[in-house]
Amino acid sequence: MAGLPPGDPQLVSMIVNHLKTQGLFDQFRRDCLADVDTKPAYLNLKQRVDNFVSNHLSNHTWSPHLNKNQLRNNIRQLVLQSGMLEQGVDRIVAQVVDPKINHIFRPQVERVVCEFLSPGSCSEEPPAPLPSTEGELPPDGLCWQQALYF
Repeated sequence: MAGLPPGDPQLVSMIVNHLKTQGLFDQFRRDCLADVDTKPAYLNLKQRVDNFVSNHLSNHTWSPHLNKNQLRNNIRQLVLQSGMLEQGVDRIVAQVVDPKINHIFRPQVERVVCEFLSPGSCSEEPPAPLPSTEGELPPDGLCWQQALYF
């Protein structure tokens, strides 16, 4: 691992797997899902999809011989083709995930990655930014976030 350069796909894969084994992605997912149903973007999207489905179903007459699976798949395709999900999900991400990135997710990811790359050498507090010295490699033993400033 020490010989792998920053950005190496093998190193990135190892770090991502480590983050997963630490349960970080699951924690982030739970944190976001706990907030999502209270956000206006989610409520708006839910209402738009409900209205779309209701309008589509109002054009069909129910009968015992109606192929519900085919109707369900047809509605699913129409909703996907409408583009409303893509726009709605973008808005939900902007309201739920984006506000958490810098003050919740990033510090936790940085801490876990630092511990992965330099076990025992990372403090709980993020390090103060070091002055930039472009072109130089960071000294051995520095945390990866410290190395970003070189």
